[in-house]
Amino acid sequence: MTVESTAARKPRRSGAKRSTSARDTKKQPAGQTELVQLLTPEGERVEHPEYAIDPTPEELRGLYRDMVLTRRFDGEATTLQRQGELGLWASLLGQEAAQIGSGRALNDADYVFPTYREHGVAWCRGVDPTNLLGMFRGVNHGGWDPNSNNFHLYTIVIGSQTLHATGYAMGVAKDGADAAVLAYFGDGASSQGDVAESFTFSAVYNAPVVFFCQNNQWAISEPTEKQTRVPLYQRAQGFGFPGVRVDGNDVLACLAVTKAALERARTGQGPMLIEAFTYRMGAHTTSDDPTRYRSPEERELWETKDPILRLRTLLTREGLADDAYFADLERESDALAKRVRDAVRAMPDPEDMAMFEHIYADGHALVDEERAQFAEYQASFVTAEEGI
Repeated sequence: MTVESTAARKPRRSGAKRSTSARDTKKQPAGQTELVQLLTPEGERVEHPEYAIDPTPEELRGLYRDMVLTRRFDGEATTLQRQGELGLWASLLGQEAAQIGSGRALNDADYVFPTYREHGVAWCRGVDPTNLLGMFRGVNHGGWDPNSNNFHLYTIVIGSQTLHATGYAMGVAKDGADAAVLAYFGDGASSQGDVAESFTFSAVYNAPVVFFCQNNQWAISEPTEKQTRVPLYQRAQGFGFPGVRVDGNDVLACLAVTKAALERARTGQGPMLIEAFTYRMGAHTTSDDPTRYRSPEERELWETKDPILRLRTLLTREGLADDAYFADLERESDALAKRVRDAVRAMPDPEDMAMFEHIYADGHALVDEERAQFAEYQASFVTAEEGI
């Protein structure tokens, strides 16, 4: 799959601090943040003194395949929503490295609590993409058994899944299980009280949970600098556990840091916060228009840091993948897109009145009134069509 980037331009607003790696090990100036990076935007491998990883050529190709197929599936879902096949879609465009890197760091026994955008992590946990689309079409409530994949159902309520993850991790510790819990949330959710409460409980009870914050720099239309005075990863210090910022567009760094954090949790050393510094290339959801609150120059800058492009550059430079490999992967991504399209179009339409069912056990006057109003509204379309 070909991924092109544009020339970097100076953005109107850039939340990124200067990144560092093993090539720059000097003490950071006041206010400067360190970014764990193992693969530069130019596709060059670098080392980090605390996090090391030595993937095989097969593993590197596997990570690239995961990101390409996830992006293709995500793009197909956006198109299907535009065609009226889905009610809504939350794209992960630009965040593939953060999700695939962290997702591939998990052991089978580990448990994941996602938000509503972790399509790449779902892919890593073996959840069929069509099940995700069924939920956004409104014909199922998730479509998969969380216990089959150790991957919880998507959570729409912002930040609440971190509490669920903390409670589950406390149970894991009491059971003495050799497992850890990985909880995802975004930079916007970091302002929620639920997240702060999760940090408190996990620290006090030394819960084996890793908090993975995908800082894509925009909580819908609100930039990160309007939510926090310090880098998000530094918040962990106030709760008594470590935090680290990782290049969220570097799949190798995300893999290495998450793997280390999960192992730390499994061995009884308590929680850890990972801030994956990345960028939301598309809209918050398909109901959002990002052009109203951010500049095109900002996106163009981040296109030069594309997570797929940098790994492809490495594979090509090192001779780890040839044209035949990329062509085969392109055909595989086409086949995945067709399977997704066919599956969604074969799904039934949502039941019009189903949203009013199972709200209250004994019924409710307001729900009955709303049901009647909606039924009248739906009937008006039939009347209008008959009059044409």
